[in-house]
Amino acid sequence: MSDSASVGGEPAVPAPATDPWKGLRGVMAGALVLEAITVLLALPVIGVVGSGLSWWSVGCVVGLAVVMFAGAGLQRRPWALPFNLALQVLLLLGGFIHVSIFVIGVIFAAVWAFILVLRSDVRRRMDKGLLPSQRS
Repeated sequence: MSDSASVGGEPAVPAPATDPWKGLRGVMAGALVLEAITVLLALPVIGVVGSGLSWWSVGCVVGLAVVMFAGAGLQRRPWALPFNLALQVLLLLGGFIHVSIFVIGVIFAAVWAFILVLRSDVRRRMDKGLLPSQRS
């Protein structure tokens, strides 16, 4: 069947000429890198404003940042989005270390909510054939 053939009386939606998810994966990877840098920048805040740095707080914060950096390179995997959202939950739980980590988690939770809105918009447009690479 060709792209112009109809299925059930409705014209078939052509496949996009380029991968629309490639750009979104780049946005997600970039968000994780920025988030990891921001989490690492919270270390001086925890040391000065909080009760000081302990081996446990430094290990948790640095470990979370390392996992975020590693996760940025895994965005092609089918489980990348649930992994990214699990990192957000871990970041919010970092509020037990210091309130500044929780504030970073809330800010980036809003960023990830917007990324999910963008993802749903791309999917909706792709299903309707409205992406620029789907137009003839």
